[in-house]
Amino acid sequence: MTKKPVVIACGGTGGHLLPGLAVAEELRRRGKEVCLLLSEKPIDRTALEGEGNYPWETLPAMGWPGAFSSKTPAFFLRLWRSWRSCAALFGRLSPGAVLGMGGFLSAAPLLVAKRRRIPTLLHESNAVPGLVTRLFCRRVDRLLLGFEACQKRLPGISTVVTGTPLRRSLRRVPREEAAKALGLSPDLLTILVLGGSQGAQALNRLLREAAPALVRALDRAQILHLSGLADREVCLAVYRARQIPALVESFSHRMNLLYSLADIAVARAGAATLSEMAFYELPSILVPFPFAADDHQRANAKAFVAAGASLSYDQATLTGERLAAKLVELLRDDGRRGEMGRAAGGLARPEAARAVAEEVERCMQG
Repeated sequence: MTKKPVVIACGGTGGHLLPGLAVAEELRRRGKEVCLLLSEKPIDRTALEGEGNYPWETLPAMGWPGAFSSKTPAFFLRLWRSWRSCAALFGRLSPGAVLGMGGFLSAAPLLVAKRRRIPTLLHESNAVPGLVTRLFCRRVDRLLLGFEACQKRLPGISTVVTGTPLRRSLRRVPREEAAKALGLSPDLLTILVLGGSQGAQALNRLLREAAPALVRALDRAQILHLSGLADREVCLAVYRARQIPALVESFSHRMNLLYSLADIAVARAGAATLSEMAFYELPSILVPFPFAADDHQRANAKAFVAAGASLSYDQATLTGERLAAKLVELLRDDGRRGEMGRAAGGLARPEAARAVAEEVERCMQG
């Protein structure tokens, strides 16, 4: 690398990685060199496929186990190894700035950058600031937020609300074109199921339980289901047995097609997923992951419910039959879905990647 690159720590989950890739794409468009820091999880490399051939390194970071336990020594050992890896890498690259996209993979890069007086930025996508954000909010040069609601939880802290960055590939395509590319019909009502970058077993179970009721109530529906790897075959078998037209994939690099065809989504409430659904003006039924750190998915969902863009249900009390009934109700009500879609669009920040890149450039200029 001939220029001082921007290092983006963005691995661990799709919610960190995909917005990080969106910023990388915008910075490269502006003539900047970029290096990505990823976790050791296979999903990180899967998500990178076909995404611009960025240089990347892995760090052995792991999430804070939540309390001192048998896992605590492994956490600190991995943090120390991440520190050493970052120190060696920054010595070779001399970064112009370090941007953390949240999560514990951001901790060591930000610590090393502060020690070396490299400009630092941290992006918090969720409505509730995570532990790394709370630890670093007064230490980084710029704290960037995806939700305005997050500002209220950081009193006295200087922040910039940018929204959560979206990849340029996420652009709407005509419904007929999307259906043809996916091998489905443009005329059927389409349910999109999103469990996050690695799928969600609870959502997979709920959709399998909902399938019989959906068949009885709707004779013109089809399903797009991102199931994760473990449940793909069993979900596909259920849809085939019920003769429901469906595309089931463990992970997709064609999200623009899926969103463009969908009429409604059943999804977790990760910030990146919500930002993408807002861009596509997609109404949704949200089932927040109940074990998310600081219950941040519930807070994310609350913002979309308050705007009228989504309905939200607790995983513990939601049944497949109840989910099917609500899906049928909404699929039969074009007007209600239209209102929810417009409300979702009102929450979209399509220029978030540009806003984050501009803050990076300001930091680099001093």
